[in-house]
Amino acid sequence: MKKTKNGENMNSEEILELVVKAADSKLAVDMMALDVREISLLADYFVITHGHSERQINAIVDEVVDKAKENGVEIKQVEGRGGKWILIDLKDVIVHIFTEEERSYYNLEKLWFDAPLVDLNSMVTQA
Repeated sequence: MKKTKNGENMNSEEILELVVKAADSKLAVDMMALDVREISLLADYFVITHGHSERQINAIVDEVVDKAKENGVEIKQVEGRGGKWILIDLKDVIVHIFTEEERSYYNLEKLWFDAPLVDLNSMVTQA
């Protein structure tokens, strides 16, 4: 569990919600979360999304990182800044932010097809 600034613990579901809301606030496109707890030792959840431009992708990354820091969530690593696939490792939640073309090429959704999708409807404002 992670500690927030006010000392409360955050579990992986709360970190997932924090990430989804942060990305959604920057209009992340076609966001999905995969529950990989039963099939991977890497994390509990993968969040996969993309942006329409480098500027939007950077805004999504910055917002996720800022909200994680504000809430005391450990940021293990941010990889790929300035590239077409940026990965934010929050230990329990790994965030993949792509360009649309890279997302289509790597198709992580298909690679992890046996991971259940998480219903994000209650966490996002855009439909």
